[in-house]
Amino acid sequence: GGVPPATDLVLGATAGCLACFLTNPLEVVKTRLQLQGELQAPGTYPRPYRGVLRAAVAVCRADGLWGLQKGLAAGLLYQGLMNGVRFYCYSHAEDAGWTGYPGGTVAAGAVAGAVGAIVGSPAYLVKTHLQAQTASAMAVGHQHNHENISSAFKNIYQQHGVVGLWRGVTGAVPRVTVGSAVQLSTFASAKDWVCERQWFRKGSWAAVLAGAMVSSVAVAVAMTPFDVISTRLYNQPVHADGTGKLYRGFLDCILQISNKEGLLGLYKGIGAVYFRLGPHTVLSLFFWDKLRNM
Repeated sequence: GGVPPATDLVLGATAGCLACFLTNPLEVVKTRLQLQGELQAPGTYPRPYRGVLRAAVAVCRADGLWGLQKGLAAGLLYQGLMNGVRFYCYSHAEDAGWTGYPGGTVAAGAVAGAVGAIVGSPAYLVKTHLQAQTASAMAVGHQHNHENISSAFKNIYQQHGVVGLWRGVTGAVPRVTVGSAVQLSTFASAKDWVCERQWFRKGSWAAVLAGAMVSSVAVAVAMTPFDVISTRLYNQPVHADGTGKLYRGFLDCILQISNKEGLLGLYKGIGAVYFRLGPHTVLSLFFWDKLRNM
């Protein structure tokens, strides 16, 4: 405590952006892995992307080294909006004393995350479109072919209005709510567990990193299905009236994926989700902590 909510907003946003710059390549890889073999039975489609490392190499081959930073501007915008709002709401909940109640931190974290996801949704939509775009030989999922971030926002707005910018938000809210709640509820206990094993000194960054990597297992398992659904809903092509050509919505998306791709289809890209979560959590917390102590 002791930091006003408005300051928390700026610090949270800054920390999220610094972390984003370092973990965006994993986002690109994750998006491609999650769109690969969309609504096709396992083993019936070519797989240009296999696993995190080989997928990263494939992205570099198709789009050059800078291809790994595709959608970075939209990612930074999303992190700034999402984390700013999230930390701001959470800070308010703390000041109001909500976090003092049992389960209060989890509830506050979940609500703050959901509000952040709604505010940041248009940026995530554009980020997904831009990260999926690539040379035709390596293309997976629908290709929206935007020139850059501003033309992407303009195209979507001109074709589908304000509503179009918030398309796919039904997948985003559960994704962040589940992620936030699981992360906040497991991170502290994972950190303590690591220290009890006496692997690291209490309060050291090694302990925080290890705690984050342990808690990230829980978050990745809980969150990946929502992440896949989110990516699919954001990236699907749409009719002129704005309805999706592939999925009618959240539930339809779950059902179609599990029917056609099997339950493991909901876990596409889990490696990238996991490898992104640990460092992203730690980097965000690290930068936030360091900025707060300045």
